[in-house]
Amino acid sequence: MSTASIWRGVIPAITTPFHADGSIDHDFLARHAQQLIDAGCTGIVPLGSLGEAATLSFEDKLAILRTLTAALKGRAPVIPGIAALSTDEAVRLAQEAQKIGCAGLMVLPPYVYSTDWREMKAHVAAVIGATALPCMIYNNPVAYKTDFSPEQIAELAGEFANVQAVKESSADVRRFAALRALLGERLELLVGMDDAIVEGVAMGATGWIAGLVNAYPKESVRLFELARDGGAPAAAALYAWFLPLLRLDTVPKFVQLIKLVQAQVGMGAEHVRAPRLVVTGAEREAALAVIERAQAQRPEL
Repeated sequence: MSTASIWRGVIPAITTPFHADGSIDHDFLARHAQQLIDAGCTGIVPLGSLGEAATLSFEDKLAILRTLTAALKGRAPVIPGIAALSTDEAVRLAQEAQKIGCAGLMVLPPYVYSTDWREMKAHVAAVIGATALPCMIYNNPVAYKTDFSPEQIAELAGEFANVQAVKESSADVRRFAALRALLGERLELLVGMDDAIVEGVAMGATGWIAGLVNAYPKESVRLFELARDGGAPAAAALYAWFLPLLRLDTVPKFVQLIKLVQAQVGMGAEHVRAPRLVVTGAEREAALAVIERAQAQRPEL
């Protein structure tokens, strides 16, 4: 597997399945990952925001990586999110991920602390430099309050040969054009927001770190392929059906909502770790209405 190929196609940001008592359901995690790859996904990204990484202990994270690498047996790359409160812990997690057999890293800013470029660059540079693994910079200013500008990403790419990709979740598709203008084809560009996938592919993205794929893997793969091969017109009908679901990925309770979708379609359970709680009341009814409408109109692929 070439390193470039690990950044292409539909790569699920896999949810972390829990038992009712809050412990990790490793058996389901292994089966779910295999299901996603069987449906045409090209890799797995655990330990991201959707994976509730901030509520996982260091040992939880390593156990998840061991489960996934053992389950996939090299069929597809495991590319964990690397984030922590401290730079030291993020570096240790990156190094352990390499030892376990992960194929690449998705490098995030630290949890909680957001500051200037000097400090943020030092943090991500420490992680990128800690292993020989290919790295993807994750830019999500909405969630992490740190915005890696195209110029800053270009700076990192100029200093580290193993920076190979960017997951762009700023919700500004103009960033793709800005990155291409600065870097040409130097980096692979990936969409990180579900409801911008067709637009992102039109702007040159070659991969999608996807969320609703956890519940609708075949539809996600088909949508990406249509957008990649035929552009927006080819993807229009499937995108119109999928968009109400994809928009569940862009709100504060996206983890709970995506797990609700998984439970409704028989691809997971709703259990989340506190402080998250399953959605209830009018919020739940509104989400269920979206899911039921989508299920009733689910297209034949």
